[in-house]
Amino acid sequence: MQHFAYIFLLLFTLSYPLFKSFEEKIRFYKKWRYLFPSILVSAAVFIPWDIWFTKINVWSFNSGYVQGLFIYGLPVEEWLFFLVVPFSCIFIYEVLNYFIKKDLPALVTSSITLILATALLIGAIIYHDKIYTLVDFAALSAFLFIHQFIIRSAYLGRFYIAWAVCIVPFLLINGFITGLPIVVYNNLKNMNVRIYCIPLEDLFYGMLQILLVVTVYEYLKRKRA
Repeated sequence: MQHFAYIFLLLFTLSYPLFKSFEEKIRFYKKWRYLFPSILVSAAVFIPWDIWFTKINVWSFNSGYVQGLFIYGLPVEEWLFFLVVPFSCIFIYEVLNYFIKKDLPALVTSSITLILATALLIGAIIYHDKIYTLVDFAALSAFLFIHQFIIRSAYLGRFYIAWAVCIVPFLLINGFITGLPIVVYNNLKNMNVRIYCIPLEDLFYGMLQILLVVTVYEYLKRKRA
C-alpha cells in the first residue's frame, strides 16, 4: 500500500476543492477555462525545473512511495502535483476573493513586495553556492520586482492573503512528502534550514509557482472581460 502514498496524498488534496467547485456561491467550475491554461503555463516552467533538479541531484524520489512509472526521471505522481496543487490553491484564492471584499492597502502590498524581493535577492547572493537556494530565491525575487514595477498588478495584495492561508495546507501536505520521505533532498544543494522536515526553499518555490498561475489566470480573466 505504501506505493500509493503519493497518489493518495494528491487525491486527498484535490478532493475538497473539486467537490466544492460546483457550490452555488463560488461556481469555481466556471473559471476553469482560465485556470487550466494558467496551470499549463506554470507546468511548462516548473516541470523542466523539476527534471533538471532531479538530474543534478538537488532532490530525488523514494521509489518505495510511488507506483514506479517515471517520465523523464519524475514519477507520474510528480507530474500530477503540478495540476493538483495549483488547482487547490486557486480555489482558495477564489473563495477568499468571494468572502473577503477588502484588499490590502496599496502601501502595505508594495512594502511586502519590496521587502520580500530584496531579502530574497540578498539570500540568493549569500547562498550563491547552493543551487536550490540561488535559483529559487533569485527567480521569486525577480518576479516580485516585475510585479511591482512592470505589471503593477492590482491583485498582488489578494494573492498575499491567499498565500498566507495556503501555507497551512501546504505545510501539512509537504510535511508528508518530505517526512515519509517521498522526496529526498540533498542538503549540499540547499541552506539545510527546515520547517519541521520541509526545506525553507520549498515555501518560496511554492509561492513562485502559485504566483505564476495567478498572474496568467488574472490576465486571461481580464482579457476575457
